[in-house]
Amino acid sequence: MGRTTEEFETDTGSIVTYRKHLNGGGMVAQKSRVDRSAYIARGAYVEAGAQVGASSWIGSGSWIDADAVIGQGVVVGQNVHVGRGARVGATARVGSNARIGAGATLAPGARVGQDVRVREGATVEAPARRSMSRAA
Repeated sequence: MGRTTEEFETDTGSIVTYRKHLNGGGMVAQKSRVDRSAYIARGAYVEAGAQVGASSWIGSGSWIDADAVIGQGVVVGQNVHVGRGARVGATARVGSNARIGAGATLAPGARVGQDVRVREGATVEAPARRSMSRAA
């Protein structure tokens, strides 16, 4: 059985300790909050102060930066960076290789496509819902 914790030195010289998340094997900083039902893929990192909600899925190579909040039922593709302090609302979807800027907000149900860059502090709304009308 492999190691369950890893330590890394930051640019400022402090040490951050990560543990492998039981659901997926991704690395989760000790000072983060990740729901047990969330899937953190091997090769993904969740930084200190970040939160990942229930039933969310974080793809391989993705990085959830410090103090970012990932809501319930969110899907984050592979190789995504969710910037420091960004907020991703429940059931949002973020395509692979996307970059979510620091402090950006994705509304619940928002969609961000592959390779899309969301600028720092920007807001992405959910797509408008189509109403179904019936002919009488």
